[in-house]
Amino acid sequence: QVQLVESGGGLVQAGGSLRLSCATSGRTFSRYVMGWFRQAPGQEREFVASINWSGDSTYYAGSVKGRFTISRDNAKNTVFLQMNSLKPEDTAVYYCAAPYSDSDYYTGARHPSNFGYWGQGTQVTVSS
Repeated sequence: QVQLVESGGGLVQAGGSLRLSCATSGRTFSRYVMGWFRQAPGQEREFVASINWSGDSTYYAGSVKGRFTISRDNAKNTVFLQMNSLKPEDTAVYYCAAPYSDSDYYTGARHPSNFGYWGQGTQVTVSS
C-alpha cells in the first residue's frame, strides 16, 4: 500500500531553518503531484506548497512564498520542504500528501480534498 513518512521536524528559534523530508513507497512516485500542508492547534489544515511530477512547477501559499522551497528527488522517492526564516506563526504539524490519481488535474491543486494519501505528520515548533 502507499505510505508517506515525514521526518525533519523539531524546535527552532525564529529566523532559523529546517528541512522536512517525506519518503514514499507503494507506487511509482515520479508520476504524482506531491504537496505539503500544515495544521496548527485549533486551525484547519492549510496548503503550504506543491510540486508537479517532474519538479519543474511549484506552487506556494502566500504566507511562505520566498521563505520555503519544495523539491523532489524521484530517484529516491522523496519530497522535501526547505523552510528558511521561520516565524512563530509557522508552528504546526506538517503533513506531506499525494493525490490518488496521477492526472494533470492535480497540478497546482491546493485544497486538502484533492489529496487522498497523507503521512502521519511531523511537528515544527518555532520559538520567538
